[in-house]
Amino acid sequence: MDRETRTFAENHFRRLQRHLPSNVGTSPGRVDFIEKPDSFSYTDFFKGYLLPNVPCVFSSAFTEGWGSRKHWVTSSGKPNFDYLLQNYGDAVVPVANCGVREFNSNPKEHMPLRDYITYWKEFIQGDYSSLRGCLYLKDWHVCRDFSAKGLFTLPVYFSSDWLNEYWDALDVDDYRFIYMGPTGTWSPFHADIFRSFSWSVNICGRKKWLLFPPGQEEALRDCHGGLPYDVTAPEFWDSHQHPMLEHCNPPLEVTQEAGEMLFVPSGWHHQVHNLEDTISINHNWVNGCNLANMWHFLQQELCAVQQEVSEWRDTMPDWHSHCQVIMKSCSGINFEEFYCFLKIIAERRLLLAKKIGSSELECGEGSGLGPQQVIFDIGRIAEVLASVVVNPDFQRVDTSIFSLQPEDLLQQLKDVLAAMESV
Repeated sequence: MDRETRTFAENHFRRLQRHLPSNVGTSPGRVDFIEKPDSFSYTDFFKGYLLPNVPCVFSSAFTEGWGSRKHWVTSSGKPNFDYLLQNYGDAVVPVANCGVREFNSNPKEHMPLRDYITYWKEFIQGDYSSLRGCLYLKDWHVCRDFSAKGLFTLPVYFSSDWLNEYWDALDVDDYRFIYMGPTGTWSPFHADIFRSFSWSVNICGRKKWLLFPPGQEEALRDCHGGLPYDVTAPEFWDSHQHPMLEHCNPPLEVTQEAGEMLFVPSGWHHQVHNLEDTISINHNWVNGCNLANMWHFLQQELCAVQQEVSEWRDTMPDWHSHCQVIMKSCSGINFEEFYCFLKIIAERRLLLAKKIGSSELECGEGSGLGPQQVIFDIGRIAEVLASVVVNPDFQRVDTSIFSLQPEDLLQQLKDVLAAMESV
């Protein structure tokens, strides 16, 4: 990131402040296809797609050197079962049954990869049918469980990734996943966790994506207020069950080919179908561009929990604390952990900021995108943290366990920004 791009981004967010919540908009009408890596810069992606929060597809030229595309795929373009068995056969993987609905998702079981591949081969031999159902390996943390060296190279466009930076710092978890499954496997209608961005690369096979821009999902709710499970099901078009459908535009439809990489923006609901036997690498990620979306989503999640248990508000001791516990069990994070997330990323950026004045920070260190990215990150954290500290529900959270209190961290961020105005 250069200074001009940082200024462009800061002006963008100043404009958005007058129109929060942000990123509720109309469909761009089409999904751009980025063909040549040499003629497409980080700034091009940042200004053209990341900030405006619209999807794009990158050609297979962007991933042609990946080891996974070489070793995980046969010469005929099919999954290389022999290689996967030899290198990962004993790994225990999560597998969803696409033919069974459990609320708005699918039930999962865990099995060794070798058992799943045995099922997959039998499924193919059975003309893509099985009494066991249509099973889809989803959310396998291969980077956490094995060395990912050589499997892929993180594209520079997605290298400002706070979500995985945070979990790597804690050495607990990550949001890097492998999906693999036969023709006909699919993922029901959803938006990505925490309103994160995501990117997805087909190592082999083809996918069909149905993409809905933020806000469009409201017109898809049924008469009880629930979001759909399958937007391709015939019953979905029942106007009595879905009375707002006439206000929804058709989704953007993308057919993603082998090797291609799709950027899925923050808050875009989507449904995905495998058109062939497919393996994909997928990352969820958050950074300064969608941090406010994440914070807005978390406030909505807490509000929903509070409404569900409102009848016990006056009789349940520590009702507000219980709401935070319920929220974490449902959403994977609560306000305390969100502050922990902000604090760890902020402290890492403040450490890098100290190096800027002494010219110790080289381009590519820390966030991966140089000093201007560090300044941008600090500014985005400061803006969101300023909203967090005045939130009445956050003020009820016990932050005494943290060595650095939220108000003190916010002041540090503001002081550093003031000192770096000339950078």
